[in-house]
Formats: sequence, C-alpha cells, structure tokens
Amino acid sequence: MTDRERWVRTMHYEPVDHIPDEEFGYWSDTFRTWHEQGLPEFVNDNTIADRYFGFSRRESVPVRLGLMPAFETKILEEDERHKVLVDGSGVVQEVFKDGSSSIPHYIDFPLKGRREWEELFRPRLDPGTPGRYPENWEELKEHWKERDYPLGISVGSLFGWIRNWMGFERICTMMYDDPELMHDIIDHLADFILGTVERAVKEVDLDFAAFWEDMAFRSGPMISPSMFEEFLVPRYRRITSFLNEHGIDIVYVDCDGNINAIAGLWLEAGVNTMFPIEVRAGTDPIELRERFGKDMRLMGGVDKTKLIEGKEAIRKEVSRLEKLVADGGYIPHVDHRVPPDVTYENYLYYLKVKREAFGIPEPEPYEARKHLYEYPEPIFLPVEETPPPLT
Repeated sequence: MTDRERWVRTMHYEPVDHIPDEEFGYWSDTFRTWHEQGLPEFVNDNTIADRYFGFSRRESVPVRLGLMPAFETKILEEDERHKVLVDGSGVVQEVFKDGSSSIPHYIDFPLKGRREWEELFRPRLDPGTPGRYPENWEELKEHWKERDYPLGISVGSLFGWIRNWMGFERICTMMYDDPELMHDIIDHLADFILGTVERAVKEVDLDFAAFWEDMAFRSGPMISPSMFEEFLVPRYRRITSFLNEHGIDIVYVDCDGNINAIAGLWLEAGVNTMFPIEVRAGTDPIELRERFGKDMRLMGGVDKTKLIEGKEAIRKEVSRLEKLVADGGYIPHVDHRVPPDVTYENYLYYLKVKREAFGIPEPEPYEARKHLYEYPEPIFLPVEETPPPLT
C-alpha cells in the first residue's frame, strides 16, 4: 500500500495495512539540543528531520497565498542579544539574535483600520499577482500524476492572518467597533483564497486542503462562538463547498489551544479534521470523537509533556490512543512541535513504542531512502515591486 492509499483510506475509515507514520515537527532549539545528544548535525530543519526519521511522505502544492509583494524587511535597532525588526507582514517586533524559539515581543502592527486595509493590504492580496504559481507548474503537474504520496493545498486563513497583521487586541475590539470593516476584510480573504487556489484545485487531483488559524488559548478561543459563527462560518463554507465540488473532502485546520467551543462550528462549515489537538491545553482526541463521532477526523493528540516525563508515561500515552487508532479517521502524533525539554533518547523511544503499538514498520536507514525525495523544485516568477508606504 502506498503512502497516498494509506493516508486517504485512513481518513475515510477504510482498512489499511497500518496508519500513516507522521509527526508535527520540532523547535529550532530542539535540533541544537539533540545535536549534543546524538542527532546528526545535518538534521537541522523539519523537512530534513521528517526524511531522516522515515515518516510517511505528504506534500502540498507550491501556491503562494501570502502578501505579495511582502513588506520590506529591515532591522531598526539591535544590541548584543536582541534586534528590533520589521518583518514581511509589516509587523515591528523584538526577537533574540541567536534564533531562540520564543514568541517575539510585538511592538507595532501595520493594519490599524480601513485606510491601511485599502492602501497597504488589499493590493497585496490579489490572486492575479505574478509569481503565485511557479514557472514550472506544468512540469510539476506531470510529476504529480505519478506520485504515490498524498498531495494537498493550503487554503490560508480567515482569522489568523488578520490577527497577525492587527494584533490580538485590535482584531477582537474591531469586531465590535467596526464589524463592517471586518466583514469586508474576511469576505475579501475568502475571494482571494478561492481566486488563488482555483487553478490548482481544478488542474491537480488533490487529496486534502488545510487552513491555518491558531486562534485559541488554553482557556478557549480568542473570540466567542457567536462571533465565530457570524464572521467566519459563512466564508469557510464558501471555500469548503468549492473544494468539495472538486473532489477534496478532507479539509483540516491547524489551530493550537483549546478548540472545544468552536470545533463543532468548524465541522458545520465543512472543516472536518482537527489538528494538532493540544492535550495539555484542554483538547483531547478521545473526547472529540465521543462528541462528534466519525464526522470529525483527527490528527495529533499525543501529549508532548508525556515525552518529557519518561518511558512509562510515553507507553501509557500511546496505549490510551489504541482504540481511537483502531476505529480509523485518526493519525496520532505529538500535539505540537517537540520542545527541547524532550530528550533525543525519549523521542526515539516514543517513535519505537508508537510504531510497535500500531504496526508501523521501522523505516530503512536514511541513506537507503535519500533517492526517494528527488523531485522537481518549484521555480517562482519574480514579484512586482513593493507598493509605496503610507505617507
């Protein structure tokens, strides 16, 4: 059974030889720590790590959905430990110079109201901007016809992007203070996403689509369910309906935190798979299955803190998920990026226990598999010049 057959059948509750072997990834600090504990130095990013550990292959088509052109990035000031910079979204932030994996200290956000939306952001969210599709798109399409792995597409964000551009406080107050503007922005995002992905969805046989939101804390979502239903559900439904009409019936959302209050609304809107299901934040895959049955697929849900605690805790955590795996529609993996608190030894032990519990064969050594990852790289067209800033 190929990676593609296995993934598609698992997500449709059909029999498989074993579930896909997937993991979410690692913080940059984790690589540095693990290099001191035995991980080879060349394994220094998530793509290489996925290949080194021998996980199932799953890819997304290289369609650019972000701001184009991006804002000019520049360093405003720096000292021995920190630098203050403007990133590609126009956000001013302070970060550690050594690349430590920590949330930046945000200083200023560029999207403050309708003026900035109309002049700075809306022009950067045009599906027709050159460079959204790679120059060798036709070559890639031919290559994908012969693939044996699942292939999907990112369908962006309706809340998380705006939160990044406005900041958490402003987006929440703006929904009360200027709901008309928020409706305009989210409507445009839905139009932009549909206009950008339409070509790929119609021209490539895709297996899934993925939203990114990150709109929940440990205490629950950043906005109320009623606001979620008013502002987001109709726009999600427009996008998922288009995807469904073209054969894409697995649509997942990447959202950290406690999503219990909004998971059902996502499901109503056609987003039928939850990921990564952060257990310590209060969301649990077993509880989600009990609430929503097999209408909801699940990915993640292995409590990362159990990998810190040690071998007995790892065995218990994997064991508690065995029935859920047997029922189908679920791919277990760590519920966020693995932190450096997890030792390399414990992580290898976790992979061993997971693979043994779910009948996943141990992969061949990395050197024997390197040739499997050779495929055409996307070549993107140049992007038009950055629009002038507000005066």
